[in-house]
Amino acid sequence: MNSILSDRILNMEESATLAMAKKARELKSQGIDIIGLSLGEPDFKTPKHIQEAAKAAIDEGKYFAYPPVAGYQDLREAIAKKLREENNISQAKAENIVVSTGAKHSIANVFMCMINEGDEVVIFSPYWVSYAEIIKLAGGVPVLIEGTLENNFKATAQQLEQALTPKTKAIIYSSPCNPTGSVFSKEELTAIADVVKKHENLMVVADEIYELINFTGKNFSIASLPGMFERTITVNGFSKGYAMTGWRVGYICAPLEVAKAVEKMQGQFTSGGTGIAMRAALEAISGDQTPSKEMADAYFKRRQIVLDLLQEIPGIKTHVPEGAFYFFPDVTAFFGKSAHGHTVKNADDLCLYLLDVAHVSLVTGSAFGAPNCVRLSYAASEEDLKEALKRMKKALSELA
Repeated sequence: MNSILSDRILNMEESATLAMAKKARELKSQGIDIIGLSLGEPDFKTPKHIQEAAKAAIDEGKYFAYPPVAGYQDLREAIAKKLREENNISQAKAENIVVSTGAKHSIANVFMCMINEGDEVVIFSPYWVSYAEIIKLAGGVPVLIEGTLENNFKATAQQLEQALTPKTKAIIYSSPCNPTGSVFSKEELTAIADVVKKHENLMVVADEIYELINFTGKNFSIASLPGMFERTITVNGFSKGYAMTGWRVGYICAPLEVAKAVEKMQGQFTSGGTGIAMRAALEAISGDQTPSKEMADAYFKRRQIVLDLLQEIPGIKTHVPEGAFYFFPDVTAFFGKSAHGHTVKNADDLCLYLLDVAHVSLVTGSAFGAPNCVRLSYAASEEDLKEALKRMKKALSELA
């Protein structure tokens, strides 16, 4: 009997990060002590002043009705002000902002509005797991350009130039990057922008969701470069820098034509975001930034702890991530080895081996376009990180 389901859902890959988190939860429910380093989720609580803003919004009783599809005007104005003052995107106005239920929703909106069947989108790889599936869902064709461990996983402007065809509609990258933690410099983004400006109607989708967790200094936005505001959709949100993953608030800043299209698309799918969450988001972006800085400082400290411990494991090769909260080590040294009834043929097998033997959950790099690597999130307590790396070192040493 043929499936009643559509080809689009049957052909869609499950999110590897969510799939691994699900497996870890299942083992935990059986009483197994799993240390989860698979999800990109801050382990901090949402800062208190943001919580209090949500409570105050409930008490006011004004935010229970459908909000405007593109978000409350004062929130859009605050986001635009932030982009002008902090990101040097001088042309950003409230009319360029559309607030959605998370940055993932924002990206889906953008590609559903921009992509026609067969259009190509160049993805800087390694890349966040959902980019390719969202592009394919919109009828597009993902084209990967690969950054390697040797160049800190950053594909170059030259690679971009070589990948472009008459069918290329857009490019997408994240900086700081999920899964590698790499950060594109002003010089690197200027070179990319110079390529983009040579090709009419080529758009950039710049995913800056990790901008507040950047160990190189201030994050640089490609939309701030001359001639790039009208060529760039900047994607951001509140999940990572403000520990607001469950509140589901993201946004785009885009040329007016794109912003209006996204608002139209969103109006048919979800309408506006959650009213109370948007009031919390307004406090997050305009209120005290100290908690976000303290969280970034904690991630920086954890990065060094994990780096030192990874460097003690023979066979692990890693760069030093410059932002976000991930390591993305090359694990090919373990391919072809066996232990405890497991044979490790690839990174997928290695993740299953470590889950079963070390009781540590990671995510395979194949989900991010880099099958020789695994992603380790250090958005966990120092105690858990030290224990997880200890378990991993032992389990990996037993492979032969």
